Amino acid sequence: MSKQRSSRRRAGVRLLPFLVAPAVLALYARRFRPRLLTWGATQDEAARAYPGDELVPDADGTSTMATTLPAPPERVWPWLVQMGGDRGGWYSWDLLDHFGIPSADRITPEWQRLEEGQRLPATRDGQSWFTVARVEPNRTLVLRSDLRLPSGHSFDPEWDAFPVARMDGVWGFHLSPTADGRTRLVVRTRGQGRPRRLTRPFDLLLGEPAHFVMQTRQFHNLRTRVAAAA
Repeated sequence: MSKQRSSRRRAGVRLLPFLVAPAVLALYARRFRPRLLTWGATQDEAARAYPGDELVPDADGTSTMATTLPAPPERVWPWLVQMGGDRGGWYSWDLLDHFGIPSADRITPEWQRLEEGQRLPATRDGQSWFTVARVEPNRTLVLRSDLRLPSGHSFDPEWDAFPVARMDGVWGFHLSPTADGRTRLVVRTRGQGRPRRLTRPFDLLLGEPAHFVMQTRQFHNLRTRVAAAA
């Protein structure tokens, strides 16, 4: 009898991960994921349409995160416009997205020119990049990314054939002044992956949490730099 109880106990232990995992995933999807995807944003900010949304009309993933920076938009914009792997960095976790090189801590005049169509390298070898899709000084900066899978190398959707496996998306920065002279910065992402049965699990388990970690770090570092410059 004791052997039977011991055998059932071991079987229960082996089944435990299969019973717990769905419950954990359901809790994440219902309680935590919506908060990650709208961190810091008001309901109105999350529901609003932004320039660049139209570039990924059939998005199967989106996020809207926001923060308030301690300076007006015209003093925040110079920090955003100098982003890039070969420019001021991304103000996030530099070990992860800027080859370990510290992001700029001051405004650099030669990095203040940015044009639509310009490529901003995202990797040291230059095979992955963001394309500047929308530029409206002091108001809107939208970067576009189109990646082949599984290599993660960029392609140009205007000239190259669309790969069967790919991830396309936009990363948009939208500034508006507040009544007290500060800046409301809303960051909107929209993405689409193909084939969806493969890219969807990646988005849920890695892509979205990683974006949350990197974006909140960028908010923190931008706030620190803007405050110091002020």
